[in-house]
Amino acid sequence: MTRAMPIDIRRLTGEDLKAALDDLAGLRISVFRAWPYLYEGTRAYEAKYLQRYAETEGAVIVGAYDGVRLVGAATGEPLGDELEDFRAPLEARGLDVENIFYLAESVLDPAYRGQGIGHRFFDEREAHARALGFKEAVFCAVIRPDDHPLKPAEYAPLDPFWRKRGYEKLQDTVVRFPWLDVGDTAETEKPMQVWYRKL
Repeated sequence: MTRAMPIDIRRLTGEDLKAALDDLAGLRISVFRAWPYLYEGTRAYEAKYLQRYAETEGAVIVGAYDGVRLVGAATGEPLGDELEDFRAPLEARGLDVENIFYLAESVLDPAYRGQGIGHRFFDEREAHARALGFKEAVFCAVIRPDDHPLKPAEYAPLDPFWRKRGYEKLQDTVVRFPWLDVGDTAETEKPMQVWYRKL
């Protein structure tokens, strides 16, 4: 696929972050509908969920732009500003959540994968976290059963990519977060494995 312009990676904060939230909502609904998230998103849910980034000091969106179109985005914020239920499993391990930066969602239009954008998403968020004084970072990956009927036969987990970035699973550390699965009528909690590294 030939593109007229190179992909522009931008670190967005403040008013620039707020201006990107609607486009981020559309990306989340589209990309997270696929395995393993199977997320049945709505604009109403997204508006409420993403508002936290507009209200959180230290939050960041790293946007990937093809011209003026947002084709990918990765988010992050201080873990201490996350919901208590979300922080609790890490606090139970004795980790200082006030010193940890949380790398939240990462979404990329499938047509733009394989170009190193995923690495840039980590580079930019980690640099942002370090600039704020954070020494550690975590993210979460949804856990789905291997025999799930919607699991694609060709699916390959991203564990090798994450380990190459210096992250490892925090054993026996799982957080739970609810969302509506494709085809369901009610939200259910999903277990999510915590991955960790020192910055």
